[in-house]
Amino acid sequence: MARQPRLTLAGEPHHVVLRGNDRQAIVRDDADREHLLQAIFQQARNQRVAVHAWVIVDNHFHLLLTPDTGDGVPRLMQALGRSHVRYFNDRHQRTGTLWEGRYRSTLVQPDAHLLDCMVYLDLHPVRLGLAAEPGAYRWSSHAHYAGLGVHRQVAPPAVYWGLGNTPFAREAAYAAAVRAGIGPVREAALVDAALYGWAWGDEAYRAELQRRTGRRLSRGQPGRPRRAEPATGDSNLSPIT
Repeated sequence: MARQPRLTLAGEPHHVVLRGNDRQAIVRDDADREHLLQAIFQQARNQRVAVHAWVIVDNHFHLLLTPDTGDGVPRLMQALGRSHVRYFNDRHQRTGTLWEGRYRSTLVQPDAHLLDCMVYLDLHPVRLGLAAEPGAYRWSSHAHYAGLGVHRQVAPPAVYWGLGNTPFAREAAYAAAVRAGIGPVREAALVDAALYGWAWGDEAYRAELQRRTGRRLSRGQPGRPRRAEPATGDSNLSPIT
């Protein structure tokens, strides 16, 4: 199934994924990871985009972002892509493209769906065998939310503030959510949304976005469209790697 054109809206959370071309490495060591991370936050400041969560692995990265403007996310990704390619090619004496092409992006409902997405990012290094548990992996925003460290450039979303009335309560509740995970069914639906540009949220959220934008934001029935049948179902895809 072909992916839809990306949809970006000011004030809405976005789940963004960008992978290396042919799954090649986009970072080779901690110096590369630090450069990419600082470039993400620099371009986010430049484009007035809040960074809620992130994870960097060897051949791709995930971001959870909310832009102040409709073109904030594409401008951030364009500037970031160029900056990191120049750095990476110069440092490693290589030429040519680094990215697989277009980044993937989907809108995320700013409630439990956004929290699920944060948990998914935190658990990603564990799924890939890069760490035994999220707190052991340095290159994600997990430490900031679980009370294991402070990253002042991270912008916690409202759903995180709602987890408790004190920092300790929020950190404990978030750590418990990560330990619980989101389950294989919701994980498959989240991945499906990221891969194909469907909105990640409940039916009412998708319907409202469709009303605002005039485009379909959930998977339809396979085969020929049939009258009076709503779009349902999610594909059972493996995690983005």
